[in-house]
Amino acid sequence: MTYTMMQACREANMTYQTLKFYCNQGLVPNVKRDKNNRRVFDERDLEWIKGLICLKKCGMSIEEMKAYLQLCLQGERSIPERKVLLAEKRERLVAQLAEVQASIDYIDWKQGFYDDVLAGRIGYYSNLLPSGGQGEKS
Repeated sequence: MTYTMMQACREANMTYQTLKFYCNQGLVPNVKRDKNNRRVFDERDLEWIKGLICLKKCGMSIEEMKAYLQLCLQGERSIPERKVLLAEKRERLVAQLAEVQASIDYIDWKQGFYDDVLAGRIGYYSNLLPSGGQGEKS
């Protein structure tokens, strides 16, 4: 099956402008054209495009994606290099995930504090106000 640009965008859940940019940057190799010279994509292209979206979400820059593409085009011999590159991205994502989890934990704690105050289980206090003061706790 072949996909037009718009169909590929719908399938990959991305904007037309982004896919066009990726194509113009050379991130989608071997792009085929129909009889009207419009880009068309097959299933393999679509899977690669979905992979590009993931790489972008992982924090890869366009230049890093280009380097990754060049490694992929070398075939099996570049797998060790690709594994290193992806492991570095994974390490950074795990650190970001820990930061996000710490923020979620804080919000959960704060919501619990507010619930306890509103239910009368504890008295309100604030690190920002003099003791006994009424106001928001940071």
